[in-house]
Formats: sequence, structure tokens, C-alpha cells
Amino acid sequence: MAKLGVLTFHRCINYGSFWQTRCLIDGLRCRGTDPIVLNHSSDRVSRAEWRCALQPLLPVRTSCADSRLYATKIRKFFKAIEALPLSTAFALHDPTGSENCDLVIVGSDEVWNLRHPWYGGCRLFYGDSLAARRVVSYAATFGNHPAANGLDGFWAEGLRKFESISVRDENSKTIVENALGREATLVLDPCLQFPEAIAPYQQVSRKVLPRRYAAVYGHSFPNWFKDSVRRWAQSRAVRLVSIGYRNDWADEQWIDAGPYDFAGFIAGAAAVVTNFFHGCVFSLLNSKPFACVLSDYRWNKIYDLTELLGAERHVISKEAGEQDYEAVLDDAPDAAIGTRLAQHRLRSQAYLDHVLD
Repeated sequence: MAKLGVLTFHRCINYGSFWQTRCLIDGLRCRGTDPIVLNHSSDRVSRAEWRCALQPLLPVRTSCADSRLYATKIRKFFKAIEALPLSTAFALHDPTGSENCDLVIVGSDEVWNLRHPWYGGCRLFYGDSLAARRVVSYAATFGNHPAANGLDGFWAEGLRKFESISVRDENSKTIVENALGREATLVLDPCLQFPEAIAPYQQVSRKVLPRRYAAVYGHSFPNWFKDSVRRWAQSRAVRLVSIGYRNDWADEQWIDAGPYDFAGFIAGAAAVVTNFFHGCVFSLLNSKPFACVLSDYRWNKIYDLTELLGAERHVISKEAGEQDYEAVLDDAPDAAIGTRLAQHRLRSQAYLDHVLD
């Protein structure tokens, strides 16, 4: 059997990063392969990741009580990450010790985001020094690096070595096609492509939750959004429960939730309010009513996802009225979204059939 490696941001303390790694691994296993996660490590990156996980709301400092909860959350991620099929560890910036693979799949996540605060500019994700006979990407993204800025020739040359390229958003597709003059296939995020990996955890909750609650996922929401969401929740006797981060405007906090807790939490929610990409992904995956507000860091990937699936109305602007919140938080997403998801799953499957052949 060919040796298959997956190269991604597998050590991020982030629900979406963990689940897209887990879903891609499980999805590849179901196709008869035995993938490993290429286990890169860096003290610099780890320190930056942990600082962010312990102080996610800077410049607002985390209280001592919340610090203990964030530390518990981090430990839950460590346990879940160590259960992944990890390769022998190697240095992020000196991958000479990485395992030889017949095929390496780079992605998903923001593996090509040159603006990422600690992974940005890491040459490994552009194929440099990878010990692999073939290199392809799956659902990779440039994150908040806009297509209008283009891609420097140095980084474009790295991507030219990729045998096949797939991305998860139109912004990234445009960057690749403009820089390389070749087509990039648009595929689904692994969480949407391989929901079977999440299903066993959708009934699990280690916390007693209100009978009817709306999930709050994200942080640094604008006041106009918070005020409207609270009015909606109060008018319907729905409790707002924030997961993973402190949001003082929510009724309850579940800061120390781990990645498996997250799957069950979203599945049990009456609705979801978010400004994170995977808040939208898990809402769509569970057919949950949801409202999303764009942020500077995540606007392009959220915009592209909702446009791809016809879920644009769930993106709320400052000009939205109460009826707009009611429309997206009272009722499940349009049934047509499920049809579009099925169509895009077929395209994503065809891409994987091609690169795994």
C-alpha cells in the first residue's frame, strides 16, 4: 500500500482545525488508505499558539479563573491531537527528519496564508523539502490573503511542483489560477465532505446545558450584532451559551470545551451565532438556523462558502433588521443547500479519486 501523508495545521487549539484534520484522515481511511499526519513541531509556533489560546481576547486580559478554563481546554486538545495517527515528529523549519511518503496531501486549513500570525511564510506548506514522490493539495486556502494582492513568484514556484491543486474558496482559486496559469479544483472543507467522522460525537455532551439554547461561537462580535441576537433570544426564551471563548453578553460560558464537546454542542443547539468559518460549516452540516457576521480576518472564506452553497442570507450586515435575524435564526437553512452540498461532494470525491489513483 502506498504511504500517504497529510500536512496541515494539526496542532492548532481550534475546533475547526482539529475537525478538518480528523475528518480528512477518517475520510481517506474509508477509501482504503492508511494516512498519517505529518507531525511537524516548532517551539516558536507552539508558544505563539498557546499564548493565543490562553489570551484569545487581547487587548482584554484573561482573568485567573478563565485562564484555568482555557488551560483545561488546551489539555483536551492535546489529548485529542495525540490520538491522531501521527508520524515521527520533525522540525517545522528543517523537515529532513520527516517520513518518506509516496503521496502527501497538503491541506486543508490556511496552509498557504502568508498573513497567518505564526505559520505565515513557512515554506514546508508550499512543498519545500517534502520527502514525497507526489504532492497535491486538498481544500487548501490562502485565508485572508486577498486575490487582488496576487502571489509572489517565489511562492508560486513552490506551488508549481504540486501535481494537482484543490482549494476550498474562490479567493484561493483565483490566486492559484492567476499565479500559475492552471486550474484549481474547488472542493469542500473536509468537515462537509466527510461528516461521518463527526456523527458519533453529535450526541455526546459532558455538560448540563439548557433545554433550549443557541450556540455562540467566536469572539469580538460587534455591538450591533450582539444587541440584535440578545433581543431575538430573549423574545424566544432561548439561552445563549458561548463555547470555547468568553462572551460576556451570552447567558452562559463553556470555555473549557474540547473538540469532541464542540461537535455535540452544535448538534444540540436550537440555532448558532458565529463569526468563525467553522461555525458556519457546522451549522450547515447540522442544518441549524444560523446568523454569521463577517470579520476582517475571515470575511473572504465565509463569504465564498455561503455564496457557493446559496446561504448568503445567513451573513448579517449592520443594516439588517429584526426580521432578518428572525428569518435566519428561527428556521433551518434552505433545503436547496443540501442539494448543492451533495453536488459538491461528488466533485470533491472525483478530485480525490483522481489524486489517489
